[in-house]
Amino acid sequence: MSNVFRIFIVLLLAILAEPLHAQTIQTIVNDAPNQEAFWSVTVRDKNGAILESMNREKVIIPASNQKLITTAAILDYFGADYRYETTIYGEGNLEGNLWNGNLILKGSGDPSISGDLYEDDRYYIFNKFLDQLKQKGIEKIEGNLIADVSLFDDQMYPKGWDWYDFSFYYGVQISPLSFNNNAVDLEVFAEGEIGDKPRITWFPDNTDYVEFVNEQVITHPGIDYDEYYRRELGGNRIVLGSTLPQAYYEDESLSVNNPPMFFLDSFKNFLVSNGIEVEGFLVVSEDEQNIEVLEELATHRSKPMSELIKWTNKESDNFYTEMLTKTLSAAKDDKPGTFEDGIDQIRSFLFRIGIDTTFVQMKDGSGLAGGNFNKTSLISDLLFKMMDHPEFDAYYNSMSTAGIDGTLAHRMKGTPLYNNFKGKSGFVTGVRTLSGYFEARSGKQLIVSLATNNFISEKVRPVDSVHEQILMYLYNKY
Repeated sequence: MSNVFRIFIVLLLAILAEPLHAQTIQTIVNDAPNQEAFWSVTVRDKNGAILESMNREKVIIPASNQKLITTAAILDYFGADYRYETTIYGEGNLEGNLWNGNLILKGSGDPSISGDLYEDDRYYIFNKFLDQLKQKGIEKIEGNLIADVSLFDDQMYPKGWDWYDFSFYYGVQISPLSFNNNAVDLEVFAEGEIGDKPRITWFPDNTDYVEFVNEQVITHPGIDYDEYYRRELGGNRIVLGSTLPQAYYEDESLSVNNPPMFFLDSFKNFLVSNGIEVEGFLVVSEDEQNIEVLEELATHRSKPMSELIKWTNKESDNFYTEMLTKTLSAAKDDKPGTFEDGIDQIRSFLFRIGIDTTFVQMKDGSGLAGGNFNKTSLISDLLFKMMDHPEFDAYYNSMSTAGIDGTLAHRMKGTPLYNNFKGKSGFVTGVRTLSGYFEARSGKQLIVSLATNNFISEKVRPVDSVHEQILMYLYNKY
């Protein structure tokens, strides 16, 4: 074999092998379809050392990766075993089967008075209250139902939330006494003829607390569904303007105005339909009631905080996150909880564990607000530091598992990341984030934080594909 031929063979093998060794995070991003976007990546090992990065010290919008920060602070303060207690107190006395006086429902900030953690039984906790009232012998209430909402201040939304979101389940009002995530669950059945209005039903039990203006239209089966829902600001009149193809089914959770009054209205209707008459008025009080002199008639303890945090992160629930944020504020300062103080407490937690908060800007706990900023280097550092935290098991278990559950249930299937990657996704318009833990091919544990900001397309799938290419590159390399 001549020297020239040998050199040719060596060069050919080098060319063929080069693509396998030349792939980097940068080359993956260079081939991404969203070249207008900004990309940031930080990869750490289990000791916190940075293995690879791209724009790690540049500021990014974290979207719902912000929940990783908030839930870490909540677990740090309350612990995984903490339970909310929501109690009904009696102001009056029992005369036979008549309660002569008011019932005071003390809001505790529990976000889970719904079916979320109770096998979709949305009346589960109401039934618990009902059973205890009946055990006391109460069949009639000759007095008012009073909601004590003194635990939180009267600011219903964090700063920076968009008014457009206020109609939907992900942008509901926050109150220490809440029912069904402060939303009504609408169902729409396009059962009629083309041009007809579809049939609607809603929970709680077609309540008249909201007024639906059904302007929806059934269209040809070949026409795509077009959604339109708007709740008037400051009221409970909800306009439905969607067009639905014939035989289409749609369900949507829509927000209500004045959640504590919604709670009282729903609870009264529930009591009446289950054999307890209520003769008085419904009253929302921002003044703290003197419960020391009242009789405890019924109480409910929530599932442990670990279960609430699991729902928060796996389902990326803004409502739970903001309820937890205000609860943290109320618990730390022994005064009505505020969004701003809750955020200060979260930032203080970050500072205590050694994270520089200079570039951690938080307008809310959930990541929905405009004006939230962070860095992938800081998010990955939080994930690293939490590995040594006493509540790490609850924190880790709260995250979605790729291909299995939560917001990652349909991602990474058919890859080695399936049932391997544990983490949190995030999305707001123009932003997609992903942070978490996984084992590489060698068994090495990696911590990663990915952020894509300022992409134009309304579709996130191309960005998700690039994120997963980066994860697979890391999986194979390490």
